[in-house]
Amino acid sequence: MSMQPKATVEVTAKDLQGPGVVFCPNPKMPLWSGHPKVFIDVATEGAGRCPYCGTEYKLKAGEKVAHGH
Repeated sequence: MSMQPKATVEVTAKDLQGPGVVFCPNPKMPLWSGHPKVFIDVATEGAGRCPYCGTEYKLKAGEKVAHGH
């Protein structure tokens, strides 16, 4: 039985920080539901899940991530 994500957040290439990551909790989450800030790699496989709250972050269809320095 696989764990279903609590929520799915679609992100664009512009939303990515540093080397293709997003952070959770994200700025749209209410403060009361906060947990330690974690960085989630979405560039490698197109999606990633927060180990604390289960929110899935998914690269929007058709988005391209630049892999340059």
